[in-house]
Amino acid sequence: MSRALNIYGKKIFSLALIFNSLLTIVFAIGLLASYYTLYPQWTPYPPYIVDGRLFWILIPATILNIFPCVNIGKVHTRRLWFHHYVYGLIIAVTSTITTSLWAPSSNLNLLTIYTTDIGINIGRFFILGGITLLIDDLPDISQRLKNGFSTLKSKATNKGRTLNILQAIAGTIQLYFLLAISTYLSQHHNEITLANIILVGTLLVTTTTSFSNAKRRAWQKLT
Repeated sequence: MSRALNIYGKKIFSLALIFNSLLTIVFAIGLLASYYTLYPQWTPYPPYIVDGRLFWILIPATILNIFPCVNIGKVHTRRLWFHHYVYGLIIAVTSTITTSLWAPSSNLNLLTIYTTDIGINIGRFFILGGITLLIDDLPDISQRLKNGFSTLKSKATNKGRTLNILQAIAGTIQLYFLLAISTYLSQHHNEITLANIILVGTLLVTTTTSFSNAKRRAWQKLT
């Protein structure tokens, strides 16, 4: 029983971290879209975010988190009928189609448009959930992908020390955004919305994950 809890606990923890990273990336893309659409009438979280284009840096810094997070969930779990990526694809596609019926805009910005509509936001949750399952099980889609990921993993392990340093730098970048946005919101209480609260929460988890990966030298311990 305890072994099963440990296995599934690791898998759920891994999926949660991947999901959080994707959510951080989606927030960054949404803020960039707003910045380029509304600038110079609107800039994000001034003066602490000195330039809205800085959110471009947050995206690769967060992507760097995903591979070690996938590695955390590398445990053997029983499959119910299909591989996880099949369920991920079904959930992502079904949620996209369903949510697009609620959305006022095209599917191209379905994940990034600002809305408080509960239906759309629930749909977004399941879209990202489906993508999370896809990423977690990506190597099992084909032998060619599995071989490709094995090669990348081998190269990453060989460059593990350098990647651990980059991971620490990524954590510092994420910490900057976390502190900047938190400080701004503490001074502009009218902008403490649910979206901004979630953004701060995802940044907190993303930052902690980056520093944790760097501290435990995750890139040198890929399996």
